[in-house]
Amino acid sequence: MQFPSQILSRSESETEKIAKEFSLFVNEGMVIVLIGELGTGKTFFTKKLLHYFNINTANSPTFAIVNEYNGLKKIYHFDFYRINKPEELIDIGIEDYFSDSDAVCIIEWGNLFPELLPKVRVEIEIKFISENERLIEFRKL
Repeated sequence: MQFPSQILSRSESETEKIAKEFSLFVNEGMVIVLIGELGTGKTFFTKKLLHYFNINTANSPTFAIVNEYNGLKKIYHFDFYRINKPEELIDIGIEDYFSDSDAVCIIEWGNLFPELLPKVRVEIEIKFISENERLIEFRKL
């Protein structure tokens, strides 16, 4: 997979294949930020990505802020959607999660608090095209 790249997904099964391909590039210490409007498929993409690390019980941590999973890789899965101010993330030790070089951080709605994100990260932006189509853009910062 080249960075940056854009891939048009025409179905959930195509999105799953894209997640599988991307999983081959995921390494410990990586921070992955998912960006997109409500309902574009950020959680779906994340669940499919986690499936390839033998994690099949993933739920969006909307209320818990972060879920930790241990499969083929240790994953911290964040959802910033209900966070009101950056201090809430600082209070849970967000920087400690980001500095865990043995884990991968996946953040839904990370664009809500860009000032807290590491400068080095991968952004996955999912754009609604039609009911079944999504444009998935990968950027490495």
